Amino acid sequence: MSHSMLEVSELRCGYGPIEVLRGVSLRVEAGEIVALIGSNGAGKSTTLMAINQVIRPTAGVVCFCGESMLGLRPDEVVARGLVQVPEGRRVFARMTVLENLTLGAYLHSDGHAVVSEMHRVHDLFPILKERQSQLAGTLSGGEQQMLAIGRALMSRPRLLMMDEPSMGIAPILVTRIFAAIRELNQDGLTVLLVEQNARGALKLSSRGYVIETGAVTVSGESSDLLNDDRIKSAYLGE
Repeated sequence: MSHSMLEVSELRCGYGPIEVLRGVSLRVEAGEIVALIGSNGAGKSTTLMAINQVIRPTAGVVCFCGESMLGLRPDEVVARGLVQVPEGRRVFARMTVLENLTLGAYLHSDGHAVVSEMHRVHDLFPILKERQSQLAGTLSGGEQQMLAIGRALMSRPRLLMMDEPSMGIAPILVTRIFAAIRELNQDGLTVLLVEQNARGALKLSSRGYVIETGAVTVSGESSDLLNDDRIKSAYLGE
C-alpha cells in the first residue's frame, strides 16, 4: 500500500485504439501542491480523468489514501474525497450560482456541514455570494472558474485536482484564483494542479512533473524545475 495520499504508477489509457498515456507515474503527499505541466496534447487532462475514473485505465495503479480507485464510478471517487475541477469550468449555465454550488454537495446529507461549506466558499470568493441568484452562464470566465472551484469545494474534497484553472481568464482574476489555491492549501487542502501557465504553477507548487507525449519525462522540486534550462526553453519562454 502507498504511504502517499495519491500514488499513480505506470498508468496507461487512451481513446479507442489510440494510447494517450504510456506509463505515467506520480505521487502527491498530503498537504502539498503538486504541478503537472506540459504542452497541449501531452496527456495532462487525460491523466486527471484516468485518476478519477472518467476514463478507464488499461493498466497501472491509482491509489488514494491507501485504497485503489480502479473500477470505481466517478461519483464513488468523489465520495472518497478525490475531486476534480474540470478544464473549461463546465458550470450549469442555465442554473443560478446558488444552484450550482448546492449541486456540488449532492453526496452529503449533513445540512449543517453543507451550510458551513457554503460559508467557506463565500469567504473565499465573495462575488459568488453577491451573485448567488444570477445565472451561471452570465458570469465572466473568471467568475465561472471561481464557481467551478466553489462547486468542487462543496463536495468537501481531501485532494482537489484542478485542470487549467487559468485558461481564458483575465490576468487579474488569474492572480485571485492562484491566491485562493494557496489559501486553500494553507488551510490543509492537498492540490494536484494541471496548468499550461508553467511559471505560475511552479511558483505556486512545491514539486512538479513534466509530461510529454503521454509519459513523465522530468520531475523534481518546483524551484529546481524553474531553474532547469530545458524547462526554461520549452515551457517558460526563456
